[in-house]
Amino acid sequence: MPEYLKRPSSIQQGQVDHAEVRERVTEIIAEVRERGDAAVREYSTKFDSWSPDSFRLSAEEVRRIVADVPEQVLTDIRFVQDQVRGFAEHQRASMRDIEVETLPGVRLGQRHIPVSAVGAYVPGGRYPLTASAHMTIVTAKVAGVSRVVACTPPIRGEVPSATIAAMHLAGADEIYLLGGVQAMAALAVGTETMSSVDMIAGPGNAYVAEAKRQLFGEVGIDLFAGPTEILIVADHTADPFVVAVDLLSQAEHGPDSPAVLVATSAELGRAVHEHVERLLPGMPTNDFAGPAWRDYGEIVVVDSLAEAFTVADDYASEHVQILTENPRQALDKMTQYGALFLGEGTCVSYGDKVIGTNHVLPTKGAARYTGGLWVGKYLKTVTYQEVTDQEASARLGEICGRASRVELFEGHARSGDVRAAKYGAAELDWAPETGARG
Repeated sequence: MPEYLKRPSSIQQGQVDHAEVRERVTEIIAEVRERGDAAVREYSTKFDSWSPDSFRLSAEEVRRIVADVPEQVLTDIRFVQDQVRGFAEHQRASMRDIEVETLPGVRLGQRHIPVSAVGAYVPGGRYPLTASAHMTIVTAKVAGVSRVVACTPPIRGEVPSATIAAMHLAGADEIYLLGGVQAMAALAVGTETMSSVDMIAGPGNAYVAEAKRQLFGEVGIDLFAGPTEILIVADHTADPFVVAVDLLSQAEHGPDSPAVLVATSAELGRAVHEHVERLLPGMPTNDFAGPAWRDYGEIVVVDSLAEAFTVADDYASEHVQILTENPRQALDKMTQYGALFLGEGTCVSYGDKVIGTNHVLPTKGAARYTGGLWVGKYLKTVTYQEVTDQEASARLGEICGRASRVELFEGHARSGDVRAAKYGAAELDWAPETGARG
């Protein structure tokens, strides 16, 4: 039976009022739908104090912004994008178009066709989340998306130069300095100056996530995402200091980011807790990491590694880090996670920033039914069929007629009937002139 050395706060501070979020998002989307650019400008001014002549950056503006970014930053951006691109290319190569002949003259096929236009959202707000540009834009371009529209908000009234550089180097076709629900709505419904897209990808705050939820169906989305999560499975071999540092690395994403340790040793759990409490006061991001640990942090002690894997699967966490003697055991034992990080040499921050796998991942238990953003999310897997053998068409027609009538679909049945009669020996039992049954 699991023992909790630390549980989440019973009264979690600063929780989002979801009803208020839904209402505000609905209002903004409706306004953008009705008033287009005027509404976008109004909300950008209200929320970001940002109202330029044009939200879209010209090629010259992009060139000038990128030129001001330090060369080392650009070099690092190129390195990370190479990692993301390389892994995405391997993913794309694993998805083959196929065509099979299931009966003589009956060919069934499958193709993977890229979405035509994608909106890539890169959050801003407090931090310039440059890495999200790599994850959303590079992956879309590897998939073959012909038009990628990138949006990011200003940060405290300033242009996030590194993010713009990342968008540009990733291959964005259009770049808008625009954020929040107004950006989501403009991407989905279009305005006088922004053509709509077919799909929106990328993380964001509660308002952005709610906008994606409300717009889903009108456009596609990558997945529903909430606050960043980390869960660490650790045994007696784990270094408690490393565990503590890694837990806090994700807690700093926001005051509602869960950080969970599942340990096979109470001694380890207590040591990690002590390290966290010592580290937090000196963290520059303690204003986020502190409340996250206080209100959402957990330390769970279990009797065995097998139990640890079971408990971890029950959480279905976004990031699951395995700090055990044989970390690759988790590949066989676990099934419910957004991404696995195996061994002390690996950390979730690598996945967030540099290693090449995608960091847009499922949260709030969604790992039970979906993985994260990958090249396949930007592809529509479609099928086609062709029957060139008349005998095969006649046979399929007879079976189609019988199967359709079981379901009382007479029109479907007759599509099969006419081929069974035209290409085979069957006779119609309804009159071609009137449709009446004979």
